[in-house]
Parts: sequence; structure tokens; C-alpha cells
Amino acid sequence: MDDPVCPLCGRPIPPEARQSLHHLVPKLKGGKGGPVVLLHQICHNEIHATLTEAELARDYATVAALRAHPRLEKFIRWIAKRPPGFHSKTPGRRRKR
Repeated sequence: MDDPVCPLCGRPIPPEARQSLHHLVPKLKGGKGGPVVLLHQICHNEIHATLTEAELARDYATVAALRAHPRLEKFIRWIAKRPPGFHSKTPGRRRKR
């Protein structure tokens, strides 16, 4: 069976890779029980380091919108060159909710 693919960076997510589910609409903004996507943990961290919960709910509730964000576009180009199980600390503080 093939590994799932991270919809943000397009790399496979092997079983040993750090991974998590991302609510496309944040739970705090009405997304509880809504659609989720499986991401590499590093990709998920970058989303939350880049965007507030309000911005996610208002403007970035789809994978296509996330991929089009300028900082996330740059991150995706960088992470695409890393192996699928790669993880490191996300630079910068987590944004306020």
C-alpha cells in the first residue's frame, strides 16, 4: 500500500513521519466536525506559524488557498527538497488565535 501524500507539500507521509490532522476551518471558528486533511507535522506547524485562526477560517479554508499563500509557497519550495520523514523546529512564534 502506498503512503498517504501530504496535500500541502506533495511528499509522501511514511508511517514513521511526524504527522497530524489539520482542520480546514479551525475548531475555534466553527470547524469542529468539519473537513480535515492529513499533513506532515512540519507542514501543519508552518500553517499555524503563518496564519491566525481567523485568517484560516476566513481566507484559507482550502488546500489550494493555503498553497497560494506567499510564505507557504516559499516553504513548500524549500520542504519539497527534503526527505518525506524530515522534521525540524518551525522558526518563528506560533500566531495568536
